[in-house]
Amino acid sequence: MKSVRNKWQLPLKYSVLSLLALVLAGCGTENLSSLQPKGEGANMLFDLMVLSIVIMIAVFLVVIAIYTYVIVRFRKKKGDKDIIPEQVEGNRNLEIIWTVIPILLLLVLAVPTVAYTFQLADTSERDAEGSENHVVNVTAHTFWWNFEYEGEEVTTSQDLYIPTGEKVFVNLSSADVIHSFWVPAIQGKMDTNPGDENINTIFLEADEEGVYWGKCAEFCGPSHALMDFRVIAVSPEEFDAWLDDMRQGPGETDSEVAAAGEEIFAQSCASCHAVEAGAPGGVGPNLTSFGDRTKIAGFLDHDKETLKQWIRDPQEFKPGNNMPAFPAEQISDEDLDALAEYLLELKVQDE
Repeated sequence: MKSVRNKWQLPLKYSVLSLLALVLAGCGTENLSSLQPKGEGANMLFDLMVLSIVIMIAVFLVVIAIYTYVIVRFRKKKGDKDIIPEQVEGNRNLEIIWTVIPILLLLVLAVPTVAYTFQLADTSERDAEGSENHVVNVTAHTFWWNFEYEGEEVTTSQDLYIPTGEKVFVNLSSADVIHSFWVPAIQGKMDTNPGDENINTIFLEADEEGVYWGKCAEFCGPSHALMDFRVIAVSPEEFDAWLDDMRQGPGETDSEVAAAGEEIFAQSCASCHAVEAGAPGGVGPNLTSFGDRTKIAGFLDHDKETLKQWIRDPQEFKPGNNMPAFPAEQISDEDLDALAEYLLELKVQDE
């Protein structure tokens, strides 16, 4: 009995693990899935995935059909003599067939893959004379993203706004190590490399308004998994209005507490963070529209208590990031409360 139980333990474990993997493969959200494409680039990649899956299923079914036929046709029956079936190695026709078929299948995959690769890397529309396409210079940092809108005097971080139905070209670079820019629902991924001579370009185009989550897809340090950002697709009219709002900057503070926090920010934070829309990328993220965001550091809840905890000890939440801690010896609880109040009031959009 024991030997029978042991015999089935390993297959049972593998079956459970396989079922678990299948279930987990279905987990995800619409705005972070390449299986629900919402843009031209993502549609191309989805088509390639479907084509690959169809070919693999077809090959699998053919192999299973041949395998089943051989098992049934040539199985040894009761009373059969011990004979060796006719061997087919060296059969020229068969050798040609099973050599040509894989080549044809590879060509079916290769042709659209190469064609889409060139289309995704095509920047002729951006470089055309009189082009009105928006261009964003994206710089990856450890572990956050900076977005500078070329010719618009607007710089922001973590939230990338784009107009729907239009191509937005992004020039990708890194301030430190290799990262990878990936917005699964609207585009494939592209590496961001250190150095001005290694700039990669890709375009974003969203078919629908919405918020699409982006990830770093290249392991870059202990908080790689937390290097998130958002692409916010709005109508062209809303996008132009957002640019105007960003140029004007955040409104005046509404309370004495926030006003005190503004002074603390100028003393302790302004050397790394800017609150001017046109300020170039600095040591830390641009905070012009910090109050309009929905996440702190790209992944934390956007509320006052969480913000205060983040300022006190950023390493607790995002190990390896470059923001220093601000213990009570540097900023008192009262000053920290005022600073958080000020940051949450940095809004450029009307509520």
